[in-house]
Amino acid sequence: MSSRKALIGDLIYKIIGRSEKVSFPDFGFVRVPAKIDTGAKTSALWASRVHESEAGLEFSLFGPSSKLYTGERHVVREFEKIVVASSIGEHQERYKIRAQIKVRGKKINSFFTLADRSKQAYPVLLGRNVLRGKFVVDVKSGRPDIKAEKKRSSKLQAKLKKGTI
Repeated sequence: MSSRKALIGDLIYKIIGRSEKVSFPDFGFVRVPAKIDTGAKTSALWASRVHESEAGLEFSLFGPSSKLYTGERHVVREFEKIVVASSIGEHQERYKIRAQIKVRGKKINSFFTLADRSKQAYPVLLGRNVLRGKFVVDVKSGRPDIKAEKKRSSKLQAKLKKGTI
């Protein structure tokens, strides 16, 4: 895999595409499909069975419908609740954790909100908090999951035809 780079001013940035395969070393996941979203302020990670306990915040990564789901419980001690606004103005309370992610060989410690992404094409969304100062996004490249994108689009079109959107 060649790593393309861009020179902007005196700085060199890695070029990434509209989607990438990423890893979460702390949780033991590699090659996880991620959507790159320069419009999103904070990154999001699909989590299920999320709850607070005496040990901290407990959760499983992904959900039972995902081929990545193992059911393994993860616990983090440092977390907070935040309110996230969607692009259409809907507000949702989510937990926010700090996690290490590896994108195109670069390890980054950043914040992720835990969300139900079961209806999304990608289990991870990378926002500006991960991208800023590290990458340039070339929307013509990357590793898109065309099958997942078409499946999600078909479901949305069916809902539109039924008038359930």
